[in-house]
Amino acid sequence: MKSIAVLGLGNMGAGMARRLLKAGYEVTVYNRTRERAEPLAADGATVAASPKQAAGHADMVIAMLADDNASRAAWTGDAGALAGVRPGTVLMDSSTLSVDWVRELAAASAALGCPFIEAPVTGSKPQAEAGELLFLAGGEPQTLDAVRPVLATMSRAIVHLGPVGSGATMKLVNNFLCGVQAASLAEALAVIENSGLNRDAAFDILANGAPGSPLVKGVGKRMTARDYRVHFALHLMLKDMTYAIAEGARNGVALKMGEAARDKFHAATAAGLGDKDFAAIAELNRQQ
Repeated sequence: MKSIAVLGLGNMGAGMARRLLKAGYEVTVYNRTRERAEPLAADGATVAASPKQAAGHADMVIAMLADDNASRAAWTGDAGALAGVRPGTVLMDSSTLSVDWVRELAAASAALGCPFIEAPVTGSKPQAEAGELLFLAGGEPQTLDAVRPVLATMSRAIVHLGPVGSGATMKLVNNFLCGVQAASLAEALAVIENSGLNRDAAFDILANGAPGSPLVKGVGKRMTARDYRVHFALHLMLKDMTYAIAEGARNGVALKMGEAARDKFHAATAAGLGDKDFAAIAELNRQQ
């Protein structure tokens, strides 16, 4: 594979596209707002006017978009990527999506004679820029094998979880747990701050003790510093929690902790924090 199209140039998509350029691939990019594409054009990417145009000469199309609606808009319709692909082009969506939409997209790809892989990722902006993402792949093993060299330029590892839908399910489980941790950490820090404890000493105990997951350490530092430059936007965590709760229900599991955390993220979005890093959920308690 030589020619790769990348649809969506947010924090993640832009980092992925830049890694592909550095690896020597011919990269065509598309973003709904063209100005997000200009820095990549300066690095050697071709900027397309539509997803259809971006996909027209690509050996592989990768999408990294905000949600089901954005993914559907990029793939379908007269200007969508599916309208421009050639049979045999490998299609991959790395967005965090609902399982239902991922399976619908896979069926639409198959009808066009295009192998499909879903491969959402763990990691955020720094990992995308450094090529250290973890791909959670669902699809046919032979399709994944065909694109492993491409994914290797953007990742530290690639995990094949099973058929289409497996990657989306695992990503929603992952983000559900991350969202619950972040919401509970915000409340824990509020107790620490309101009680008069030395916050830095108390956080050091949390970060380096039993609760000290990588998320607690990283997000907690942003909460204590009140540094909400976006690694992963709060409104996207709200979306992921919503999808995860729906997927849990479909599998007969009521994610009660997820519902409580979702409500906190919803309140934070209503308070104007949606476009900040999801660590900004800590401000919700500070505003009370």
